[in-house]
Amino acid sequence: MKKKMVMIAVVAALGAGASFQAAAQAKPEQLVKQRQSAMVLIGWYFGPIGAMMRGDRPFDAAVVARNAGYLEVLSKLPAEGFQPSTKDEKTKAKPEVWSDKAKFDKAMENMQGEIGKLAQVAKGGDMGAIKTQFGATGKSCAACHDDFRMK
Repeated sequence: MKKKMVMIAVVAALGAGASFQAAAQAKPEQLVKQRQSAMVLIGWYFGPIGAMMRGDRPFDAAVVARNAGYLEVLSKLPAEGFQPSTKDEKTKAKPEVWSDKAKFDKAMENMQGEIGKLAQVAKGGDMGAIKTQFGATGKSCAACHDDFRMK
């Protein structure tokens, strides 16, 4: 299962190289599926780090560094799926994604930046530093979900 998830992440990362024009020509339902798939993968790799930070799972610096590295790549994928053509699709995206696009884009950039910091901190293996940055990263994710995702 892990090999399959890693392979999916690699394929998704390679797919991220597709041009904006190609994304703009994709069917809305494909774009929605792309962004939702990216978010599922983000959750897949974020979850074990959270379990370690809560003490529900033994701390493994190598797993944290690996997952944080995957997250850094994966964090760049969802934004491409938020094209205007998807605004009428039935999803959990709030209308504010499109009506306040600048704020949404800033929230996405903030999330990407915090995940990038997590990836850097994770390389050092210091659980305290990782825990602090993990908290900041989680807050950036929650802020976007609070403002732009229906519950």
